[in-house]
Amino acid sequence: MKQSFKYWLQLFAFTWVALSLAACQQKMADQPRYKPLAKSEFFADDRSARPAIQGTVARGALQTDELFYTGKIGGKDADVFPYPVDETTFRRGRERFNIYCAPCHDRTGRGEGLVVRRGFRPPPSLHIDRLRQAPAGHFFDVMTHGLGAMPDYSEQVNPLDRWAITAYIRALQLSQQARLSDLPENERRRLAETKR
Repeated sequence: MKQSFKYWLQLFAFTWVALSLAACQQKMADQPRYKPLAKSEFFADDRSARPAIQGTVARGALQTDELFYTGKIGGKDADVFPYPVDETTFRRGRERFNIYCAPCHDRTGRGEGLVVRRGFRPPPSLHIDRLRQAPAGHFFDVMTHGLGAMPDYSEQVNPLDRWAITAYIRALQLSQQARLSDLPENERRRLAETKR
């Protein structure tokens, strides 16, 4: 009988402790809180959502590379790329150009895209002397901030892709002005074989 009493006493003590701990537990969801953008009488401006502190930069969003993020060096349009341009860059640039730029500029960059054919103001051809001589940073800046009727594409196209598009624009411009003698010998032979 003593064992039985001891057993029941321990069970009661364990149950009492467990129930006491469960009753004391406060979950984060039970804390006082505001719903997003709800009115608050605590703050003088009646807003529960507090404005960001001046100069706050989101983690991973510090943009210290002026050339990469602005297309400028010392405040002027740069005529260099922030990283080496290779075939992968050109392919990515062509893909992004065909998605975002070709509707207005068309796939050749002449400014006769489908949007223009439906009545919108045509953009300048990318092959005019002024744009062929423009520094690479100019194209990056226009994609970032827009120019004239062209809106900015900074939200749709990340900086890496804006540089890839810029490289592809340079390739398009070169393709319209290139001579056969500009090609390496092996490429000239390959072209000659495909014409046969």
